[in-house]
Order: sequence, then C-alpha cells, then structure tokens
Amino acid sequence: MALSRITGLGYYVPDNVITNNDLTKWMETSDEWIQERTGIRERRYFEYGKDTNYSMAAAASRQALEHAGLTPGDIDVIVYATITPDYFFPGSAFLMQRELGMDGKPVIDIREQCSGFVYALSIADQFIKSGMYKTALVVGSEIQSSWIDKSTAGRNTAVIFGDGAGAAVLTATEDPQHCIISTHLHADGRYAEELFVREPGSSRPGRTITKEMIEEGGFNVYMNGNAVFKHAIVRFGEVIREALEKNGLEAGDIDLLVPHQANIRISDYVRQQLGLSESQVVNNIQRFGNTTAASVPIALAEAFENGRLHDGNLICLAAFGSGFTWASALIRW
Repeated sequence: MALSRITGLGYYVPDNVITNNDLTKWMETSDEWIQERTGIRERRYFEYGKDTNYSMAAAASRQALEHAGLTPGDIDVIVYATITPDYFFPGSAFLMQRELGMDGKPVIDIREQCSGFVYALSIADQFIKSGMYKTALVVGSEIQSSWIDKSTAGRNTAVIFGDGAGAAVLTATEDPQHCIISTHLHADGRYAEELFVREPGSSRPGRTITKEMIEEGGFNVYMNGNAVFKHAIVRFGEVIREALEKNGLEAGDIDLLVPHQANIRISDYVRQQLGLSESQVVNNIQRFGNTTAASVPIALAEAFENGRLHDGNLICLAAFGSGFTWASALIRW
C-alpha cells in the first residue's frame, strides 16, 4: 500500500496588520484584556480589491508547489477547507483551480471549521493510500474580518479571528520513515449551536436573507466560550493520545506539536498535560490570531520556514472547532 508524504508547504497572510490597539477604534476593549484572555497581540485582515479567499489560497499553494518542486499540472486532486468561501456556491476551490490553471482536476470543498485542514489532510492521505491519486494539494483559507461584528457587542469573538491561508502538497511514497503515519477524526453535533453562525440558512421561509435576520444578529458569531474551552482542553488531549496509542508511541516521542491556534491558554494547558516544553509547541496566534482552517497549515509552514522541522521528527497536528469537531495527525518528517 502506498503512503503519503508532505513534500511542500506554503502560507500567505495579508499585509494589513491589525493590532489590539487598532480594535479599540471600533469597540470597548484593550490590549491587556485581549492578551490576557487569548494571547493575541495582532492579526491580519484582508484588503478589499487585493485579497480574496481563493487568491490567498493560490499564493500559499504556489509556495507549497515550489517547495515540492512541482507545478500545478502535477497535482491530481485539490482538497480545500474553508468556512468563508468567496461565493455561497460554488466553493472557492473551483476559483483557486481556475487561478492556478488546473482545469479538469477534481476539487473537494469541506467545511469542518477549525479542524478543516486536518480533515482535508486525512482525505488526501486516504486518496493516495488507496492508489486513486499520487499527488494532492491540501488547502486551508479564511477571510473572517469581513463578517465578524466589530462592535462592543461582538468583541468576545471579534478580537480572536484573522485572515490567511496555508497549503501542503502530498505525494505518494513507499518510505515509512517519512510519511503521514495516521489521522484521527471525530465530531459531536450535540454541541452544534455552542459555536455557530445561524444565517444565511436554507431552512427558512421565503428569501434566504431578510431584514429581520440581520437585525436579530443571525449573521454574527455566537460562541458559548466556557463550553468551547472546557470541551477543547479535553478533546485536544484525547485525540493526541489516541494517535500516539494507535502507533505505540508516547507523548515524550513528539518532537513538535502543531495545534490549531484557538487560544494560547488552551495550547499551554495541552502542552502541560502532555509534559512538553514550550520549544516543542508551535504558537503563532500572538501574531495571526485564529485563522480557523488556515491556522494549522500556516503554523506548520512557518515552522518549516524557521527551521523547526528536522528529518525523522515526529510531528503531531491537532485541532478542535465548531461542530464540535476535533482531529489529529501524526507525521514522520
């Protein structure tokens, strides 16, 4: 059976840096308040007319393809994760495919929120393991700054999110010492309304969007912060240990943990529970905020750029998000 290996990584973040102090122009908050609760100092916002969800994804993908020594024509399938597509339909994967000149190549759009990239990675990994495809482009891309509520009423979520994209190229290999070892996916829809955006939805009377929906705030993010935090710290640890136990490994075997960048307190809690040092965990939420499906590939690509991924390293990816959904992947670099 073929295995898959990550042979290229890339990321793109907009040039527009928004600091915590910048947010005070729109809402009652402070740099101290935001850092204490999230660890975030700044994030990036897209620039209208310059950035789109798919253009950011294309930029990250070009970088990943260059790193892999491949061209867009070498890719067999695209798996694209986002909750903020450019259009209601079709998905942004089609637009990026067109942008990269990959006409005719299959694209798969998935919506698994903050776990999106790990889910997408798992899908691509299974395609390669089955022998159906030999190369895959896996993408996570988000523009969230255009729809978050930047008023004081929405500050609990507005201060968290940022924009960006990350990508990885997977290629078939027969080398078990340099491959994706395993992926582990979970979801629990009982908690769907603990972190969600209600509108627009199809199961409504009449037109999809009404004045009442807007006035009622259905387009804003609702988050039960306490519930999300309590579930996240449990599920992160569970899914990481599941991956380790499945492969006869222990937490001490992890060389680098790349968690979804949700909240620095969550990352620190998980790190301490696993007995890892700060140098064994990638945290860039301080500079980019929570970029949802883009956060894991951005963090992984930045770790590679900074020389933190070494031959033979055991890398663990982990994520938790709305749905609830959680996932992990073990990679032998």
